[in-house]
This record gives sequence, C-alpha cells and structure tokens, in this order.
Amino acid sequence: MSKSYHIFEDKIFNFEDRLVRFAGECIFFSRKLEKSFENEYYKNQLIRSSGSASLNFGEASGTVSEKDFIFKLSLSIKELKESRNAIKILNYINEGDERIRKSLLNEVEELIAIASKMIINKSNKH
Repeated sequence: MSKSYHIFEDKIFNFEDRLVRFAGECIFFSRKLEKSFENEYYKNQLIRSSGSASLNFGEASGTVSEKDFIFKLSLSIKELKESRNAIKILNYINEGDERIRKSLLNEVEELIAIASKMIINKSNKH
C-alpha cells in the first residue's frame, strides 16, 4: 500500500451516495476487527449509527416541509457524531487498521460539515 492510502479517494459528489459508501466502509472495517467484548460493542454501534445516518437522510429527501427536512437531517448529524465517537474510541484503543480508522474519521468529519451546512442553508432561506 502507498503512504497516501485513503479508502475515499474516489470523489463522490452526491451526499446520499457518500453516506451509503461511509456506512458500507464502516461495515467492511468492522468485519476485520478481532473478536472481543469491547470490539463487538463498538462495531455494532458503528454499524447501527453509520447506517442510520444514511437512512435518515433518505427520509429527509422525501419530506414535504423544510422543517421536516431539517429535523431528519439533524438526526443524520446526530448519528454521524455517534459514528465518529465509536471510531475515536476504537482509535484510542488501537483496534483495526490505523489507515482505515483515519480515513473513516476524515470522511465522517466531512459528512458532518456538509450536513451542517445544508441545515444552515435551509434555515437561512427564511
């Protein structure tokens, strides 16, 4: 592997597709963790929260009002922040491939920033 290894090298500009890819990469990462009580706990949390972020955004895309859109998108952000914390804990205890952990952390930070900006933009329309 090269030193610039990054699982998110291919740029995806569709936000929903990025959420789907993030959830999928969290699953791939989790599958490779060693079996232990703590790893099972945090990997299950990571799979749930990353998938939930994507699913909530899917619901947000189908809302009728801006208020509902903002609410559903805020749920996605909440789930992304839970994902970030699970990855940070796994990072702290040095579980899983370090390069993948760092890539996941970088991607989740970008997703949180994008979703937050979407809410700000929707809120400023009033």
